[in-house]
Amino acid sequence: MGHCAILKSVISAVEVEECALSIDDVALLEPVSFTVESGEALAVTGSNGSGKTTLLRILAGLAQPTSGAARIHGSAIGERSATFRRAVSGSIGRPPVARDLTLEEHLALVAASWGEPVDAARQRAATELERWRLGALRRRFPHELSSGQSQLFALALAVVRPYDVLVLDEPEQRLDSDRLGVVSEVLLSEIEAGRTLVFATHSAVLADAVATKSIRLGEESGGERTGFEATLDEPEGVDPTADQPRDFTSRGEGA
Repeated sequence: MGHCAILKSVISAVEVEECALSIDDVALLEPVSFTVESGEALAVTGSNGSGKTTLLRILAGLAQPTSGAARIHGSAIGERSATFRRAVSGSIGRPPVARDLTLEEHLALVAASWGEPVDAARQRAATELERWRLGALRRRFPHELSSGQSQLFALALAVVRPYDVLVLDEPEQRLDSDRLGVVSEVLLSEIEAGRTLVFATHSAVLADAVATKSIRLGEESGGERTGFEATLDEPEGVDPTADQPRDFTSRGEGA
């Protein structure tokens, strides 16, 4: 095996090294370090205000750390890079939707915009809707969905396109136990397919079902665990960096 092949084999899917972000001397994210390999899922826990969403926004290219570094497949994160946008998908905030497109049309449009032939994109949309238990709603418009249905649709939009790394901000939001089970099932299938998942959560149930390792931000920030052992706090604030959702459905400039 050549030197280049050996080097590629040891590059982590996600690498965060002493990454921190402060604004006006206020720490939004204390220094944190971890790695996540292909086929692994990292649960990011901690009370609101501990920096979970800030960390995800850094991984999504929406925020720049003031110290430290974050890399995807060994390369620096840059939202304007077509390679980066192809590698990273996710759901941070509500996704942009068109009022006059059905769920099926939304998903087919996203799949087609990322290179699927039209017929294949339609089939992919139908398959994704069934996977998320939304098949019966395929002709509904986004504004006609319940809160829980909207959350499942947002997650479907994130995985209908090609990606290597998935970042999700509290995917359990507004979901009952049955729908949470659907999320766990789909995310496990994505991980088994070799993709990498980093997700912020307040749900011990979801973390137990999906995570291969976890990290708690806040007073114990930086302590990586191989199993989900943290005691989760209830939400008690709003992350000040969470006001700008990333459009993961768009290929973007230069794609």
